[in-house]
Amino acid sequence: MLRAAGVGAGDEVVVPAFGNVEVAEAVTQTGALPVFADIDPASYCLDASAVESVITPRTTAVVVVHRFGRRTDITPLHELGRRHGLLVLEQGESDAPYDEMAQRRERAAYLDAKLRGVRTPDGGPGHTYQQYVVRVPGNGRPDRDAFARALRAKGIECRVPVKTPVHRLPEFRRCVALPQTERAADETLALPVDASLTKREMQRIVAACNALGGLLQPAF
Repeated sequence: MLRAAGVGAGDEVVVPAFGNVEVAEAVTQTGALPVFADIDPASYCLDASAVESVITPRTTAVVVVHRFGRRTDITPLHELGRRHGLLVLEQGESDAPYDEMAQRRERAAYLDAKLRGVRTPDGGPGHTYQQYVVRVPGNGRPDRDAFARALRAKGIECRVPVKTPVHRLPEFRRCVALPQTERAADETLALPVDASLTKREMQRIVAACNALGGLLQPAF
């Protein structure tokens, strides 16, 4: 995609650090340099103002990655691209069948209404809930990890969606300030929202989370 668009050696491409390393790897494979910009804390996608702050004369493209089933607000990024003469490329997620998406949305709505003590996702228009990602309040990573261990001990499957931001990996280590990316990596936890979950299983998830959430600071 990048090479076909003319991106190559000496170019810079703005990418998110919150997510999979494959995007940054694809940039380096063209000979270009991945430049990391911070995310919007609600969508977990690139923030347009953060992107603009890292643009240089060598910047040729921006890769927008839609995250967890919630699409980013692409309009300001396209406007940014027009002003600076940049390619704005999008990487999406594979869509599930309509019935499955509808069931996930139904389960997500149940969690939105019932969960206490964690910060539920900002739904946004068209959210398909590829993952149901909450924020665990408290003291960042230690509390989030303790919360996850306690849920697993109760038989609730959960996962940390981004364990290490890309700019912290050895091969891409950068001394850059990405506070929203760092905070999201420390606080986020993906809860089950599969279409196969029964009502009883959803109730167990809520009961387990709410019992733990009461031990932490209120969600904000």
